[in-house]
Amino acid sequence: MRIYLVGGAVRDKLLERPAGDRDHVVTGASPDDLLALGYRPVGKDFPVFLHPESGEEYALARTERKSGRGYHGFEFRTDPAVTLEEDLARRDLTINAIAEDADGTLIDPWGGVRDLEARLLRHVAPAFVEDPVRLLRVARFAARFAPLGFRVADETMALLRHMVDAGEVDHLVPERVWAETRKALAEPRPSAFLQVLRACGALRVLFPEVDALYGVPQRAEFHPEIDTGVHMEMVLDAAAAIAPGDDLVGFCALGHDLGKALTPADELPRHVMHEQRGVAPLRVLAARLKVPAEHAALAELVCREHLNAHRALELKPATVLKLLVALDALRRPERLETFLAACLADKRGRLGHGHDDYPEADYLRRARATAAAVTAAPFLAQGLEGPAVGAAMERARVHAITEMKQGSI
Repeated sequence: MRIYLVGGAVRDKLLERPAGDRDHVVTGASPDDLLALGYRPVGKDFPVFLHPESGEEYALARTERKSGRGYHGFEFRTDPAVTLEEDLARRDLTINAIAEDADGTLIDPWGGVRDLEARLLRHVAPAFVEDPVRLLRVARFAARFAPLGFRVADETMALLRHMVDAGEVDHLVPERVWAETRKALAEPRPSAFLQVLRACGALRVLFPEVDALYGVPQRAEFHPEIDTGVHMEMVLDAAAAIAPGDDLVGFCALGHDLGKALTPADELPRHVMHEQRGVAPLRVLAARLKVPAEHAALAELVCREHLNAHRALELKPATVLKLLVALDALRRPERLETFLAACLADKRGRLGHGHDDYPEADYLRRARATAAAVTAAPFLAQGLEGPAVGAAMERARVHAITEMKQGSI
């Protein structure tokens, strides 16, 4: 029995990146061998075990054979005769197909070290096309490693296009699409995720509402980048910088301008009412991907209200309170922070505006704190009951925000 460190742990060590999960491959062993050593089985489709002390994953070396459509259509073979090289051959990218033995020696049959140095995302073998999830994984790795200069190898991009043309991506279930999308939105450069999907044709299949934004013009005085799709990419990257690793902010950014694809041609490049028009396609997208309820709800609020955030200093105090209530920000201030992060990303996701100030955010935070300080107690003490208490509190909150705005408190 031999044990090797594999995959992302080896890749990230070579890239001098922080260590993540440590996965291992075991050759020359059976499930009974690992059980006898105290390893705990966790794999359902193939033998994966947890180390009795470290809790790290140890998988028996295996091979895969395509037996149907989509990512479920595989048969696995795992026995002591399966070699490390055979196991590495089933992996997606060469940079993920590097192993390290106990002495620190690298086993790299597919040139992963070379591709790390060349900053290339390259598939291991032609069998790559058999699993459509790999297309999404390549796009996600592009979002992770684009800041380091990585790009998709030409021959791998050709395979991605082939997978789209062959209809393999049509067999992806929503849960897998969302799982990879969610991770991509939390990466340092989510725009690369969209760019790879668009380059291979998968964006129009999986995210038609987003794909429709490309080529739609905006007013140059507000959007020097002009193209709405390019703006979307810039907003996603701004969101990743403002709220690193926060896929909720990322999804809000992704859905904020979908209505611009629905602007009548004779109104372009103006986009009057795009925030209202965007709600319907956003709901379709969220339902199709089966995104979490909070993601769908907050993304819709950002879509509908982001222009109000941008002009918060001009809004009447009653309108500011209405916005805060819509966000449920008086009870849940974290919702306001997510909303403001996405709106700031929209403000900065424009050519030449990457470092713009956003005083509207601080104003809305102060308005929230001011309104939340108004409680029901004094009105109950006055003998008010039921709806009368709520109405009195609303009047008091509007008055408090007015005074705050005027600088009297």
